[in-house]
Amino acid sequence: MRRLKLVSNTTNEITPALLDAYFSKTHQRTHTAALIQRGGLTRRRAEYFVRLWAYLQLKHQVAESELDPQPFTQLSPLPEAVACTHREASELFYSGQERGSDRAAGMMIDRFVALGLLEKWFDGQSLCLQVRSLPELQVTPTQTNQSAELVADAFNPRTDAVPTANLIARSYAELIQSNRSLKDPLAASHKIVRVLRGWANQYPEGMRVLRRKDNRNPVAITVLYPIHSNSEGIFFQPFSKGVYLTADNEEDPFQAAEAGDATCTAVYVRAWTIDMPYLKREAIRLLLKDTQQAMRELRNDFPNLCDIYSAFIHPAYEELKLALGFQEVSSDKQRSYSWIYLALDNFLALDMDEIVDKLRFGAPQQD
Repeated sequence: MRRLKLVSNTTNEITPALLDAYFSKTHQRTHTAALIQRGGLTRRRAEYFVRLWAYLQLKHQVAESELDPQPFTQLSPLPEAVACTHREASELFYSGQERGSDRAAGMMIDRFVALGLLEKWFDGQSLCLQVRSLPELQVTPTQTNQSAELVADAFNPRTDAVPTANLIARSYAELIQSNRSLKDPLAASHKIVRVLRGWANQYPEGMRVLRRKDNRNPVAITVLYPIHSNSEGIFFQPFSKGVYLTADNEEDPFQAAEAGDATCTAVYVRAWTIDMPYLKREAIRLLLKDTQQAMRELRNDFPNLCDIYSAFIHPAYEELKLALGFQEVSSDKQRSYSWIYLALDNFLALDMDEIVDKLRFGAPQQD
């Protein structure tokens, strides 16, 4: 990464306060909505990252041209690093807000670095930042994916393993980045492909997808994993004790129950995620109802099933978790995640139409 020449403190100096004049709030909202599909990005973090990216792009434009800067509507990865202080970042993130400081802005930048969105270095005088050139950052706000018709279907390990593994890796990006031994999303995706096919061979009835009706591509996945009674104790330990999909260990800490096991009382929802361009009310409704039906059918093989355990990783699902009635079981001092619990009978009794209609996220009017 090579350092860009610094913008001089002259009359054409660019400051955070000028950003909205060159990259409008409307375009910021559009890019924010598109970027939330990357795991680890809440709406607020996505807003901050879009503003930082646009500001770096604006400063780059000024440094590369002697002409006055021009308004722009698209963001693109920069070929060079751009100098940006914590004070500038603070003004970008927290302008008009009581909370926020230079230190908080620096921590937010570190979060973006950990998520693989930014690279940073210090040349002795200035902090230099560069947006990484990643395919998922090639934002196309005018996507029409959300209008595609979706259908619920069984998971096909031959055709669905690779795209759903990539979907899970994107959803769990922050968890992957926090794993010191497995920070490469590609390596994580490769492992997830193998694991998904293994689970499908072990108990295919627990794996469901939503797929586009036109091209058959999966855009959502559910993994329901009935566990042996010996494994239930893991849910009452710190979350890190049960991490498997995004960890570098090859031994699964959870033992699967075999069909007909009368001692099996718990099902572990190991994945429940929808690709962000499709995260609308109708897709949420369809996947929830399909999950209810799959749970009912699971009880044919496990008659004493009564407990649901999971861990919602992507922050976009926080509202849904609360709406469904999940409760925290145990916390983890090393991570910001926790095991959560819901009684199966309560889940099956929920009116999913009523639940989804009250959700704020996934609503048609959402930016």
